[in-house]
Amino acid sequence: MDKSLTRRTFLSYALQQGPVLAVGASIMQLSTLSHAQGFRVTGPLQAADANGIRLPKGFNSRIVAVSGKKVLNSQYEWHQSPDGGACFAQGDGWVYVSNSEEYFPDGGVGAIAFDGQGNIKNAYSILDNTVGNCAGGVTPWHTWLSCEEVNCGAVYETDPFGKKAAIKRPALGYFKHEAVAVDPDGGQLYLTEDEKDGCLYRFTPSNPLPDLTAGVLEVAVVDAQQRVSWQAITEPNPWNNALSTRTRYQVKEATKFRGGEGIWYQKGLIIFSTKRDDRIWVLDIAAQTIKVLYDAKQHQPAILSGVDNVTVSPSGDILVAEDGGDMQLVLLDANGSPTPLLQVTGQTDSELTGPAFSPDGQRLYFSSQRGQDSEKRLGITYEISRL
Repeated sequence: MDKSLTRRTFLSYALQQGPVLAVGASIMQLSTLSHAQGFRVTGPLQAADANGIRLPKGFNSRIVAVSGKKVLNSQYEWHQSPDGGACFAQGDGWVYVSNSEEYFPDGGVGAIAFDGQGNIKNAYSILDNTVGNCAGGVTPWHTWLSCEEVNCGAVYETDPFGKKAAIKRPALGYFKHEAVAVDPDGGQLYLTEDEKDGCLYRFTPSNPLPDLTAGVLEVAVVDAQQRVSWQAITEPNPWNNALSTRTRYQVKEATKFRGGEGIWYQKGLIIFSTKRDDRIWVLDIAAQTIKVLYDAKQHQPAILSGVDNVTVSPSGDILVAEDGGDMQLVLLDANGSPTPLLQVTGQTDSELTGPAFSPDGQRLYFSSQRGQDSEKRLGITYEISRL
C-alpha cells in the first residue's frame, strides 16, 4: 500500500459540494505491469478506422465477437448485451470473460480463450440462466464474480476456464448489484449498487479468502469530514415482499450514492464511479476516508460523462467507460484530468462496457453493448492493440 496517501492533506470541501481529490503519485503508482507505456496516449484521436473506432496514432482494432454469431473456432454463439468483463492468464495466453445483461433465462457469462499470439482458440459459456448480469469483479484466486443488476440480484462466482460450475454467493447480499472489488490485503470485498440512491457495501468473510460462503455485509456511512464508518446489514438476503425490508433500506444512516457503477481495487485504494452525478471516487482503505477524484461538473465541457465500468491501465491511469456521453473510453491521470483513449462512432444508442487489459498489458478488450441495432441489442466486442 502507498502510505503517502494517508499522510497527504485532503481538500477540505464538504462531501456534498463535490470536492476533487488530487491524489498525486498514489494513482500514478497503481500500475502492476512492467510495460507502462503500452496504452499511454501521446496524440489526438485519428479518423475512424474500418470498424468505426477513432484511435490514437499507432493503434488498431479488430472485432472478436458479435452477438448472435458463433465466435471463431467455437460453437459458442456470442451473447446479447455484453457488459462487464475481465481478462485472466491461461498458460502463455489468456481468457476474456463477458457478462450478458439480458433478462432470464438469457443472462450469464461467456468467455473467449486466446493463445499467446492473440489468436482465438475457443469460446464457451461459464454461467447460464441468470438475469441482468451487469458488471462484476476479478478475484485474486482467478475467478470472476458476476453481478445481477435486479432488485433481488445475487453474485455468482464463476470459473473463467470453464472447468468448474458457477456458485451462487448469497452471503454477498440480494440487491441491485453492479460491481465488486476484492481487497486481498484486508480480506474484504467492496460492492456498488446501481440505484439512484444506492449504497456502497463491504463484505467481511467469516473465514479467510477465498471462502465466500458466510460473513458480514455492511454499508458505508460517510460524515461531513469524508470519514467512512460501516454498519452491519441485519438481513442480507431479503425477498421482494411486504415482510422484508430491502437491503439498502435496513440502515437509515447509510450514505446514498447516485448510481454506483464500476469499482476497482489497487494498492490500498477502492476506486468507483457513480453515473447519475458523473463522479469517480477514491476510498483510502487504511485511512477510511473518501474523496472525489473526478466530477464532470468541474470539467465543462466534460470530456468524460456517463461514467460506468472502470479499470486501471498498464500506465497506472484509471480507465473509464462511457454509458452514452461521446461513446469513449477515457483515461484519468493523477489529478483527475481526462484524456480520450478511443471513441466508437455510429453507435449513439449503445454504451461501452467491459474494458479489460490482457495479462501482458498489450491488448485491450471492450464491447459496444448494443452495437448498431439497439432494439436487438446486438453487441460487438473489440480488441485494441498497437500496430
